[in-house]
Amino acid sequence: MKKILVIEDEQVLQKNIMKILRLEGFEVMGASDGETGVVCARQESPDLIVCDVMMPEMDGYQVLQTLQADVETALIPFIFLTAKTERSDMRQGFELGADDYLVKPFDADELLRAIEARFKKQDIMVTRLSTLSQELSQLQEFVDAKDGLMTNLNQELRRPMSNIKMALTMLQAQRTPEAQERYISILEEEFSREISLLNQVEEMQKLLTPENVTLLRQFHLLQNKN
Repeated sequence: MKKILVIEDEQVLQKNIMKILRLEGFEVMGASDGETGVVCARQESPDLIVCDVMMPEMDGYQVLQTLQADVETALIPFIFLTAKTERSDMRQGFELGADDYLVKPFDADELLRAIEARFKKQDIMVTRLSTLSQELSQLQEFVDAKDGLMTNLNQELRRPMSNIKMALTMLQAQRTPEAQERYISILEEEFSREISLLNQVEEMQKLLTPENVTLLRQFHLLQNKN
C-alpha cells in the first residue's frame, strides 16, 4: 500500500484530500504546517508528499528544500498545491525539484491523475535501477570469472615453462645421445603443451563474454569466485 503525506494548513481541504486518497486505497497521513510535515516525512518515509505552498512560518518551498537536503527524504515525489497561477511561482517550485503542481481549486480526478503520474514515473525509475543493478552484477560476475580464468591459465602456462627451463638445463649437462634424446622429447612435449594452452586462451577469450558467463557456470565450466 502506497503511503501519502498531505501537508495542508486549511483543515477542510486537508480532510477532503485525505478522504479521497483513503477511498482510493492509499495509506494517508496529515500535517497542518510545514515543520510538522518535515518531521512526519522523516519519521514515516512516505511514497509521495502533497504539500500546500502558502503556509505560515515554513512554506511549501522551505519544506521541499529541507527535505531535499536530507538524503533519506530527497527522492520522495513532491506535488505542490497552490492558488498561484503565475509561471514564475511554478518555475520556482520546479527549479527546487517539485514534480508537479495542482492549482486550487482542483477536483478529485485531477488530484488522482497527478498522483498516478508520479507513481508511474517512480515505478519506471525503480525498474530502470533494478535493470542497471542486474547489469552491474552480471558485469562484476564477468570480471570475476575472467580474473579467475586468467589466474588459472597463468598458473598452467608457468608449469610447462618451468619444465622447459629444467629440460634445457639438463640437456646441456648430458653427454650421451640417449640422454640428450630423452630431454629433447621432454622439450617437444612441453612446447606442444604450451602451444595448446595458448590456443585455449585464445578460444576462451572468444567464449568468455558477459552473456556466456552464467551459462558456463550452470554447466560447471567456470568455478565461482572463492
